[in-house]
Amino acid sequence: MSDLSRFKDMPLPLMPKGRMPTEHEEQRAFVSIFRKSFDARIFAIPNGGKRGKAEAGRLKSEGVSPGVPDLFIPEWLLWIEFKRQKGGRLDDAQKDWHEYLESVGHHVKVCKGAEDARQQVLEFVANEFGESRIKLPRIYGE
Repeated sequence: MSDLSRFKDMPLPLMPKGRMPTEHEEQRAFVSIFRKSFDARIFAIPNGGKRGKAEAGRLKSEGVSPGVPDLFIPEWLLWIEFKRQKGGRLDDAQKDWHEYLESVGHHVKVCKGAEDARQQVLEFVANEFGESRIKLPRIYGE
């Protein structure tokens, strides 16, 4: 089975019943199926969350920057911003980062939930690499 077929057909992990999944739950589900489907590395940018003033100051001095997208796939130059399925919108810092990243040749996808992220990544792969590829190419050397 190709990477794309596995990714397209893999069931998402179960989500909570009776309520809208959180952004965290959606992102976790997406990362799970991505890592089981592709050799490409994906990692999270821990910019969100509530922190005390001291911790926020420490992280800011280390380079944490508000608005950076949630996930990055380096070999595809692809950033993914997660939002809840309903509600959730980009703030000005996120819009600024998205514009900057696209201006330097990176790709940014804003996804409303894990299923939307899956569909947008499938579309991205088809457009960037071609659907007929069995294995996705490595952009920087093979």
